Amino acid sequence: MAKTILIVDDSESIREVVSFTLENEGYNVLIAVDGKDALKYLDGKDIDLIITDLHMPEMDGIELIKEVRKMPAYQLIPILFLTTESQATRKMEAKEAGATGWIIKPFVPAKLIGALNKVIR
Repeated sequence: MAKTILIVDDSESIREVVSFTLENEGYNVLIAVDGKDALKYLDGKDIDLIITDLHMPEMDGIELIKEVRKMPAYQLIPILFLTTESQATRKMEAKEAGATGWIIKPFVPAKLIGALNKVIR
């Protein structure tokens, strides 16, 4: 059965590229435009991984991770940050919130898939 990945990014072009890359690898893809929008998918659905941007309106990636980690059904889900940020302090903030890994934009599709394969169950 195909794994399901939730993409959370306010950039339509990033959502399209990531979605296209993942669907070509056989993943089911859910798409949210920001953290608040993403929460609607976290209602008991089987989601195997979340890929989230950092900077988004309504609820940013750090806030989203903190909310996800409060939910018993999703506490252990891998969460990858996909962002333009590369500062060590931001990485540490994300890690402390519960992020599993970090991918810098622009990304190479093969590296994204490689990162997924390392953390997805």
